[in-house]
Amino acid sequence: MNQTQSSLESSRYSRGWEKLREIDGQAGERVVASLSDIAPDFAKYLIEFPFGDIYSRPQLDLKTREIGVVAALTALGNAAPQLKVHIHGALNVGCTREEVVEIIMQMAVYAGFPAALNGLFAAKEVFAERNIEEA
Repeated sequence: MNQTQSSLESSRYSRGWEKLREIDGQAGERVVASLSDIAPDFAKYLIEFPFGDIYSRPQLDLKTREIGVVAALTALGNAAPQLKVHIHGALNVGCTREEVVEIIMQMAVYAGFPAALNGLFAAKEVFAERNIEEA
């Protein structure tokens, strides 16, 4: 690898860490740390591509991006740990409890009631962790 490639990768990594911390804080750092003993390269990719490349693009703000992620992970229906991390992230970047609930409820139309129910239960756990009560 030449110096230019190394510098580009370094900036992607640095930019990615910054975005990861801004969105997910310690939860994101824990995910990355949990991969260090099994797949450190995957942890690096997780920082560089989603957060260093995609989340860093200026076309959407972080709140809008997290709304999309919460919707997508809810619709998948099989990504509860990641959904919880991104519900925290959505709250960290300005989503309200009510907005998170509405995003998840809307997924019942596209992904079915079981996926929406699982998403709502994940949100309930996150809200309890953060001591966020109904408005």
